[in-house]
Order: sequence, then C-alpha cells, then structure tokens
Amino acid sequence: MQIFIPDIYQKSIYDIDYNKLKKKGIKCLLFDLDNTLVPVNNDIPTKKVKELFNVLEKDFKIIIISNSGKKRLTPFKEGLNVDVSASSHKPFKKKYLKIMNLYKFEYYEMAAIGDQLLTDICGANRIGITSILVNPIGDYEKWCTKINRFLESFIYRKLRKKGLLEKGDYYD
Repeated sequence: MQIFIPDIYQKSIYDIDYNKLKKKGIKCLLFDLDNTLVPVNNDIPTKKVKELFNVLEKDFKIIIISNSGKKRLTPFKEGLNVDVSASSHKPFKKKYLKIMNLYKFEYYEMAAIGDQLLTDICGANRIGITSILVNPIGDYEKWCTKINRFLESFIYRKLRKKGLLEKGDYYD
C-alpha cells in the first residue's frame, strides 16, 4: 500500500509550497493535465494556470505528463509554452525514465503532481520521484477514470483504516 501514499497532499496545485520544493532540490515539475490543471472538458489552459506557470517557470522545468493523446495536449503545450508527454501510460515507468534521460534530471530532482492514486501517485512512487496528490478539480470524468476512482475508493478506505491517508487531511 506504500506505493499509493503521496509524499505531499494538498487541496490544489495553488496550495503547494513550491518554495519548499525548490529548497528540497526539486528542479522539474511533472503536472498531470485532466482534473489536476483543468477539468477534463476544458480544451485550453485557464488564465489562473497560465499565471501560476509564469511564476513557476523561473525556478522549475515544467512538463505536462498525461495519459491523454497528443491532440488533447497540443493546446496546453502551445498555450503554456511547456513540454508535454502524451500517452504516458502512467503508472508505468517508461515515460518517467524517458523524461529523466532526455532532460538529464535525477529522480530526486523531480516532483509529480496529480489527482489520482492509481496513475499519478503510483507512477511517481515507482520511480522514487516526489509524489504530490491534489484533489480533482472537475466532476466529469472519462469512463477509464471512473473505474480508477472506484478502485481508489478501496485503497483510500484501507489507507484511512491504517491511519496513513485521510481525504482532506493535507500535509507537506
């Protein structure tokens, strides 16, 4: 069950202490897209995300890593002026390792931010990347995410019973 426990848990991407991450030696932020940065049905980045990324890009390399395809990520790549990793097949290690190799980052210099235990947190933890869980920001979800959420409910229940993770008990 340890693989599903995030290193950091915050309400949203706007509540993360990025200065603390910088002091920890983090140089690269891997953001999930759907229900982390924007709701699934948003096709372009919001003004608020743009403003956040404008601040963060001074201290971090920002990459959007998503299981969505290239077509979905293109407006975000162009609108936010960031690199993207489409069809990443999280939680598998391949794309994380590719990013590490391509950009010359070590696992301890990276943090992955997402809203799902089964994909984002598990994927980051499998590599040793700092994992940051945030609450999903939209209500609508694709069918595959609905299946993940169903499975996550059992994981959350088990983690809560063991006193390891409680929804809404944020920490950094």
